Amino acid sequence: MSKQAIPNYIWFLPLLPIALAFAIYFSELQISSFRFINDFTQLLPDTLWAWLTFLGNGWGIFALAFPLILLAPRLLTAGIFGGVISGLSSSTLKNIFDLPRPAGLLEDGSFHRIGEPLLFKAFPSGHTLTAFAIASALYFATPRDKRSHLIILFGIASLVGLSRIAVGAHWPTDVLAGSGVGMWCGMLGALLALRVPQSQLIPRAIWSRLIALSGIVAIYVHITQIMDLELNLPLQYVSIAIIAITLIFFIRAQFTPSSGNLG
Repeated sequence: MSKQAIPNYIWFLPLLPIALAFAIYFSELQISSFRFINDFTQLLPDTLWAWLTFLGNGWGIFALAFPLILLAPRLLTAGIFGGVISGLSSSTLKNIFDLPRPAGLLEDGSFHRIGEPLLFKAFPSGHTLTAFAIASALYFATPRDKRSHLIILFGIASLVGLSRIAVGAHWPTDVLAGSGVGMWCGMLGALLALRVPQSQLIPRAIWSRLIALSGIVAIYVHITQIMDLELNLPLQYVSIAIIAITLIFFIRAQFTPSSGNLG
């Protein structure tokens, strides 16, 4: 693996949103900044923000990215590694800080909320952390000369973070911190994925088959659970279809000679 996969200075960039988060928190702009963004985002429909939140759900984004198991398995591997690291990081930080969410401090009805009220474990935003982890993992696992078009992933991750304020689930500081920590998680995931042997990325490899089995688990989760909000049910049905169709092609690949892949 080339050390140039992630330039040294990139590791310092996540400190910027984290520093801004602490600046907002300690300057007592937490509530006012939340109210401003929460009010402003009401200009767009709830469904949009709910669907963007879906992109920060680990199972949701795994399902939508599942075709990469055949198209670019190394990128999917990076996303999985980044997602696992982000999940562990989010859970650990939430338990350490255990800060109240907007619904835990503000009067009910004083801000726009979609879905059931969430009261505790605000910091950081897990959905934002996951979205930035996946974006960073995919971006940095891609060869440097092919990354330019993937910069849009960070724009999408930013919208995921914005959606968490729009649905009334998180403060701006939670989102900013989540973005910074998420980038670190994604970069670590990319570095780990770049070490996976190419032989483990073909459809008949053990690692690829484990990912395929995870796809079956993801179908079960999408069938039996609501991903954050009921408005996301259409996306859950689409996700099930994406995984099922991909698995059909994956099974077919088990009986055809390997001709290489884009991983």
